[in-house]
Amino acid sequence: MSETPDIMGAMPDQADVDVFAALSNPVRRRLLELLAEAPRNAGALADEFELSRPAVSEHLQVLRRAALVREEVRGREHHYELAPEPLAELGEWLRPFERYWRVRLSALSDLVSEEHPKP
Repeated sequence: MSETPDIMGAMPDQADVDVFAALSNPVRRRLLELLAEAPRNAGALADEFELSRPAVSEHLQVLRRAALVREEVRGREHHYELAPEPLAELGEWLRPFERYWRVRLSALSDLVSEEHPKP
């Protein structure tokens, strides 16, 4: 039986996960924020959420497959740390769009200031 790609064109058993897909979930974004502060074990991360530990573990695995976190097993504990390289690549890709929106928002601010000057 052949598998069919998902809507993003990825095969279901594909080892890597798209960074955008991984970042699309607020729980995963919060996990990255926590790991940016310091590496933590899975239990400490799970304690930060009103989710089951298995649910948090699934989010961590998505982040791991997207290469956004590194996992180290020490005995029975899984420890995670932020892997910033994909985020740096994403930042580089987004930089031209940031410039675009800064220029656009500045122009809008100037227009509003002209139409409604402060007394």
